[in-house]
Amino acid sequence: MSTMTFAQALNHALRDALTEDEDVLVFGEDVGQLGGVFRITDGLTADFGEDRCFDTPLAEAGIAGFAVGLAMQGFRPVIEMQFDAFGYPAFEQVVSHIAKMRNRTQSLLTMPIVIRMPYAGGIGGVEHHCDSSEGYYAHTPGLHVVTPATPADAYSLLREAISSPDPVVFMEPKALYWSKAELELPTRTEPFGTAAVRREGTDVTLVAYGPQVPNALKAAEVAESEEGWSVEVVDLRTITPFDDETVAASVRKTGRCLVVSEAQGFGGVGGEVAARVGERCFHSLAAPVLRVSGLDIPYPPPKLEHTHLPSVDRILDTMARLQWDDQPDTAHLAASR
Repeated sequence: MSTMTFAQALNHALRDALTEDEDVLVFGEDVGQLGGVFRITDGLTADFGEDRCFDTPLAEAGIAGFAVGLAMQGFRPVIEMQFDAFGYPAFEQVVSHIAKMRNRTQSLLTMPIVIRMPYAGGIGGVEHHCDSSEGYYAHTPGLHVVTPATPADAYSLLREAISSPDPVVFMEPKALYWSKAELELPTRTEPFGTAAVRREGTDVTLVAYGPQVPNALKAAEVAESEEGWSVEVVDLRTITPFDDETVAASVRKTGRCLVVSEAQGFGGVGGEVAARVGERCFHSLAAPVLRVSGLDIPYPPPKLEHTHLPSVDRILDTMARLQWDDQPDTAHLAASR
């Protein structure tokens, strides 16, 4: 066992995949000698050579298109978009070709491509360097969308993504790169499509993913210590495929659900989660499903991002609106915080 950051776990996953499979290639902007902006690919070029881990021109559409050609020839490309909003120039390649090639060819051609996407906020990034684009990819059939929240999942889910015959948009919360945990590698957590119950509870379910999992856990601790509420926290881990079974089982147990997501609320993943819970758990709900999300605005400048991002206080304020039959005065919390 050793203490490892989220970023180091990703580096180890790439290193182990490159070691075990010569068809794995890692490329993108500054991922070679520099080791990536966040040093996720640090040392890989030195250890595996420029044929296996290399820099590309600053052309995201070209990076994605090159990956399509390599995948058609039997390689397993792992590409990096450097920052979430940098991936938009490649969107046409992702949606029109990467996501559809297997269906178009009746599985004669698979697209074992991993698109690493550092995403979300919390780091004070300037324009185009912080965004929450998971909704675009989750809405595209043919793509897996994965967003780990722990170092263990960062390693395990990236290994699984690289071994998948289908394309994976692997969304890495930038604010969690420096989070730490004790790991013994190689490690395997639950497979794709399996959510994780990070905290057991009986009064309300918080459903979160990626960068908001730590906030959900922190809010659950405060709610228990200050109000005695028993809060269960479910980490989706993968947005698509979606684990309806785990989420529904938790909500049926608690009778209340609050969905926490960093992306803007309208048309987002949080709304899809709320709809699925409403459809499957209607007769178990003691209150409407509520959401906490980013604001419906373009991502704000660094000094204002705290007003946009969900916070522990916003989660607690919204949780108070769910009301408990045996604690009818909880509405005062929203006004007092």
